[in-house]
Amino acid sequence: MVVRAALIGNGNDTDPGLLGHAFRRHGYSFTELARELPADWGIQPTDVDLVVSLGSSWSTYWPEIDAETSAERDFLLAAHGAGVPVLGVCFGAQQLAAALGGSVSRLHKHEIGWHEVAPVPEAGSAESAEILAGQWFQWHYDGFSVPSGATTLAHSPISPQAFRMSRTLAVQFHPEATESIVRHWSSGDGAGELLTAGIDRDLLLEGTRLMMDDVRRRTDALVDWFLRDVAQTHEN
Repeated sequence: MVVRAALIGNGNDTDPGLLGHAFRRHGYSFTELARELPADWGIQPTDVDLVVSLGSSWSTYWPEIDAETSAERDFLLAAHGAGVPVLGVCFGAQQLAAALGGSVSRLHKHEIGWHEVAPVPEAGSAESAEILAGQWFQWHYDGFSVPSGATTLAHSPISPQAFRMSRTLAVQFHPEATESIVRHWSSGDGAGELLTAGIDRDLLLEGTRLMMDDVRRRTDALVDWFLRDVAQTHEN
């Protein structure tokens, strides 16, 4: 059975990578929505069974893209309110935080590359803690505050890394990251960002290659848990 999902991302960056593979194993088929063109989306949140909002080079608080980011936040909030499961990744997580009453701001330090994520011991379940713990790929300069009423599931020394509220899950890290995605992000402007950050691109790509087997397994487990636990919660 094919299950319809909305995939929100920038027009030049809508590859769901390992997440896409994991969701497709469960029968999900993605309809891509370019966040630059919300007027062209042509669907309502209740038309789909799942919403995934990917990362972006944008910041949610940039005034010059307020119309686009506001439209996406409205869509995410409507999906959340209707009980449609929502997964936000990096920028998507920040958009969810802002839509649900949290805030997004520039961090004092970036997180780029493979960074350790630690579960919050008193929150979530033993299963979610095991899944979220470990090194995940990151590429962000902004961070979110966890909205009131949400449960913080994980953090890093720099920022919150995951929260859930009802059928919504937000993760600051990139479980979708593959070698080809990281290669794409680290080209062009991304190569300049790595240079500024003092990060060797070849070492980053080699480290990504070495992480793939482990991260593929953990991303599969993350999606399995999300669909079985978060998406099926009876909370309103």
